[in-house]
Amino acid sequence: MSRIGSIQPSEAADDSSSGFHWVVLAILIALAAALRFWRLGHWGFEGDEVFTWHDSVHLQPNNPRPLLYALNHFLVQPFRPLDELGLRLLPALFGVLAVPALYLLSRRMVGTRAALLASLLLVFNPLHVYQSQYARYWGLVFLLSAVYPFAIFIGLRDRNLRMLVLGLVTAVLAVLAHPVSLFLLVGLGVWCVTQVRRDHLTGLWNRKAVRWAAGFGVLVAVVIAVRFVPMLQDWVSMHDEKKRVSDHLLSLPGRVGVKQVGMLLAYVEGLTLPLVLTAAVGVYLLWLTRERALATLLTCLFVIPVALLLLLSLRTAVSVTYMISTAPVVFVAAGVVLDRLATIDWELRPRWLLTATFTIILIAAGSPTLISQYRDGRRQDFRGAAQWLQQHLSPGDLVYSDQFRTMRLYLTQTPIQHLSADSTALEEGLRGLERSRPAAALWIVAPYSARGGHRTSPKLESFKEWLYNHCQLREAIGVARLDFRHNELQIYRCPPVAPDEGTTVGAAPSASPFRASTSR
Repeated sequence: MSRIGSIQPSEAADDSSSGFHWVVLAILIALAAALRFWRLGHWGFEGDEVFTWHDSVHLQPNNPRPLLYALNHFLVQPFRPLDELGLRLLPALFGVLAVPALYLLSRRMVGTRAALLASLLLVFNPLHVYQSQYARYWGLVFLLSAVYPFAIFIGLRDRNLRMLVLGLVTAVLAVLAHPVSLFLLVGLGVWCVTQVRRDHLTGLWNRKAVRWAAGFGVLVAVVIAVRFVPMLQDWVSMHDEKKRVSDHLLSLPGRVGVKQVGMLLAYVEGLTLPLVLTAAVGVYLLWLTRERALATLLTCLFVIPVALLLLLSLRTAVSVTYMISTAPVVFVAAGVVLDRLATIDWELRPRWLLTATFTIILIAAGSPTLISQYRDGRRQDFRGAAQWLQQHLSPGDLVYSDQFRTMRLYLTQTPIQHLSADSTALEEGLRGLERSRPAAALWIVAPYSARGGHRTSPKLESFKEWLYNHCQLREAIGVARLDFRHNELQIYRCPPVAPDEGTTVGAAPSASPFRASTSR
């Protein structure tokens, strides 16, 4: 009986006759460690890192993604405070481990050289470096997603029970890291359907590995029905009822279609466009060279989860980061292209020159972002803003801040209010100060947007107008970057005494309050 989809073990799986590839892998691991641990605790908390701190200190048994929180609580906290460095230790470690994991699994599918090149691209990818230095579970999700679908594929292809068990165990861990990992199983299931012909079903069922996989599939279906469907319903209803206040003043446009395109483009930009295009060519090359089962697998593992997430975003809030479980596919497919370039005789000497050139181009595409990340951590510096405010606040002052939960963590002695685009709340806060504490002032900590991202809500127009008429720009916290991002925070002081009619306290009406005037 032929194997699933007539798959044969990769002829290039053991194409290295010496141990030199292990030396190269060791160098890549060392580079990955240097890039991911350098300045790891240098930056303050930002975004959802605050939730990681809370959930790691206060474990909740019903948490839908408990794995990283439990590891932080039981492995890190006894030896290291869960501060900026402590919470990022495990994500950085997982980011380093992803390099050998991707190599070892992809080597058995596409060969040694392609696997090494895929790992090299991973080492320098700015998105992966960032997630490895971010105190969330996405580095762990990437690591497990680089193992379990490929391990299941190899286990089915080679009738390797150990590999299949590895895939099943890491699949469970991936789901515990974040439920979004389930979408890879859907892609894997679609791939299985495309590879199995009816006349092979009986023969396949006689294989122990296939029965194991089928039993695991039934178990996963039961777990989804019992645990994750109600969880998804609660997630949708929570956002429908707006039970969780958004931390961010700025957001992606919310119109149907525009939002989905924006999410997809943001994900591609994070990986870098040249890398994604190269990966697409890699899948096409696999298809042309009769490795169609592998080409179909990589397509299903990327397209199916991304499509499901975009469909889900039509109904509820979905983060671009949810797509990171599909990223290992991109590196494997791009490694295939670079490997094929090395096998073609271009009449160039040395023969590896073209491969090296294309590899440098792919790495260089993300280098401005990678270098910039070590300047500001790709984060807005709320810790620096809090330190500046502590030196300038007076008793009774009121602070409205973007990412107010993060600011509360650093500015514990001052009331911190949620900053939204609704200028009515700011007006009421300022009038309340005028009545009760005339000597106090209202402060606003707002993000700068260099690309016009502040125009994502009609309410922001009235917010900007109110800011022009009532507030003064006092400080800008941030450093210059080499890419198009700008993570500056601007601090405004709004005195309780209303300005004279027809005049403004702050900048001229023609100057945007989101345009930087100073930087440090």
